[in-house]
Amino acid sequence: MRRLQDPCPNPDDPNAGPAAAPGNLPAELNRFVGREDELAELGGLLEKSRLVTVAGVAGVGKTRCVIRVAALREKRYCDGVLLAELSAVRHPDLLEHALIDALGLTDHTSRPPRAVLVGHLAERRTLLVIDGFEHLVDACADLVTELLRRAPGLKVLAAGRCPLRVEGERTFPLAPMSDGDAVELFTERARGVRPGWEPAAGERGAVLELCRRLDGIPLALELAAGRLRALSVEQVLLRLDDRFRLLTGGRRGAPPRHQTLRTAIGWSHELCTPEQRLLWARLSVFAGQFDLEAAEYICGGADLPADSVLDVLDELLAQSVVEREDGPAGARYRLLDTVSEYGAQWLAAAGDAQRLRRRHRDWFLGLATWCELDWFSPRQAEVAARIDCELPNLRRAMECSMESPDEVHLAQHLAGTLWFYWAGCGRLSEGRHWLDHVLEEPSPHDAGRLKVLWVLGYVAVLQGDPVGAISALQECREEAERSGDATALAYAVHRTGCLAIVTDDMPRAEELLREALGRYREVGELNSNVLMAQVELAMAVAFLGDLDAAAVICDEVREICEDHGERWALAYALYVLAYAALRRGRPARARQMLGECLTIGRTFNDLLGTVLSLELLALVTAVEGDSGEAAVLQGAAEGIWPSVGLQLFGSAFYGRPRVECEEQVRRELGNAAYEEGLRAGRRLDPATAVDRALAGGGPGTADAAGTGGAPTPGGPGGTRRPAASRMTGRGGPERW
Repeated sequence: MRRLQDPCPNPDDPNAGPAAAPGNLPAELNRFVGREDELAELGGLLEKSRLVTVAGVAGVGKTRCVIRVAALREKRYCDGVLLAELSAVRHPDLLEHALIDALGLTDHTSRPPRAVLVGHLAERRTLLVIDGFEHLVDACADLVTELLRRAPGLKVLAAGRCPLRVEGERTFPLAPMSDGDAVELFTERARGVRPGWEPAAGERGAVLELCRRLDGIPLALELAAGRLRALSVEQVLLRLDDRFRLLTGGRRGAPPRHQTLRTAIGWSHELCTPEQRLLWARLSVFAGQFDLEAAEYICGGADLPADSVLDVLDELLAQSVVEREDGPAGARYRLLDTVSEYGAQWLAAAGDAQRLRRRHRDWFLGLATWCELDWFSPRQAEVAARIDCELPNLRRAMECSMESPDEVHLAQHLAGTLWFYWAGCGRLSEGRHWLDHVLEEPSPHDAGRLKVLWVLGYVAVLQGDPVGAISALQECREEAERSGDATALAYAVHRTGCLAIVTDDMPRAEELLREALGRYREVGELNSNVLMAQVELAMAVAFLGDLDAAAVICDEVREICEDHGERWALAYALYVLAYAALRRGRPARARQMLGECLTIGRTFNDLLGTVLSLELLALVTAVEGDSGEAAVLQGAAEGIWPSVGLQLFGSAFYGRPRVECEEQVRRELGNAAYEEGLRAGRRLDPATAVDRALAGGGPGTADAAGTGGAPTPGGPGGTRRPAASRMTGRGGPERW
């Protein structure tokens, strides 16, 4: 018998022979694709731990990974690497016998099988690979624990849907394949049915989309590749709405649970308790990520109390049915699309889909309403991160409401409530889509529809679409006057004033914005929109030449923003102050303010605020004497505008700094160098452009601590009320 203290051959020695015991690992019948990082990490875990469990969803490739890792490290184990496949073992009492078979032992004595295993492994250096133990998890955990305690040279590498949850275990959650590995695997397996196949140039995008829609699950990719015998990639994509019917016909010799996608997922479903199956089905109502509070409200009920959802969710996490994802919005969860679709079929079969969809819609209506209120607070950045995470669910909620004429008003309420996200977080294009969509169905001109109209007008203004803007805003104003909705009327007047600014009618803009602020005062409205009305008034006043009045208004807004923790409107106030500082000959002060604008814009992904700041910063840079960098910044801004809308709104006033910058830089660099700078800037992505702009600087920073020459408004003990105070003749609210 080989003793534990006997040295193993050095695996790094080129003259070392093979391991004394060859083991029983199966040879690979096709090429192992990708997973290099995962294999390296698994190997490292095996060095540090005696029990490593690879857990993951059905079909994610756990078996191939553990066999591959074991094969790569086979020489490290003097007494062999042995695989025990347990999926066919139906009763816990047969577990020890299955391991005895895997080890190739023959014992005719009356000893208990566990004693045989312990006696064989006690003084051997062996790697035991256990696969498919999910349905025997309790018995397997007990056996593995005893074997590890009694056999110090034993290591165990396990693969299953859930961890064993025993002392000393290191769990490795195996994620779906990356896009690159998934495409490589699909292509490799497709060649098995169509030798020499390569995706044509026009098919590459379809292959990537197919891999993503199949969640990068290797089993699904292999089954889909098999369909290329009869279908094109595009045809497979079109049939994915019923993926469980499409993805069948696995290779002969594969385990029965891997013959079709349905049986693979169904194997996990069979291992779940009734409560776990019920929560799985109900969680399918979510799109993308969700958090615990949403799951408790939406999925809880008489047959699954809300206070039990956490425990059942934790069990589904352990079963690899649910995945946890940590991000800016905290701990969140999700089902892979394939797993979600399986649950949705069970939910539909139970006749509970419509009720759950409405509960889902109601939750996200409430969430959006809360986020709109919290936008005007120090939690603005948290709100932006939360809505980013919840966007797929918000889309699904709007879709749900649009399915019934009686509920269209709820979709309108939701689309309008998200104005801060559409306008403030770089989502103008999607916002325009939803705002147009929810207005397609006829509905009464209630507060929800009127809100959609003014938000649509606002988005159209920012996109440089005056025709669409005036149409929506005129309808909103007329219906608000007819119905006596003073709040909607104030917003319609306000956004019409915005339209006047970007169409270069500054006297009209000043008149309308003053009227809007007066109406906001009358209804007691105070939020980010009201502050933006003041900023826009300051911009109009500045364009008309009264820089002092513009600075008074924006300094006022800045202080209010600081009081309330508001950052989004603050960025635009700083933009106007930077404009005024530059016009007064203080470029260093302007640069400082624009740097803060860019930082805030990056927080919210506000492309509009970002590109306006880059445009003005280009002129600042030229004034400071760096014409080459100014050209690059102008090019970077040019590259961003197509994602926002019409460049500089088509406005001569907003475009004036760009024209001045271009004239100066062309004069100093010459046309060829200027154009080369533009091209270099266009190649920058927005994040890189912002990083470059923030890293810049220039001479003349001695006055950076000043206030841009603007008189400090008010005196000691003053109180600011931007929406409920008398207006001064210079455009800013008086202090009381």
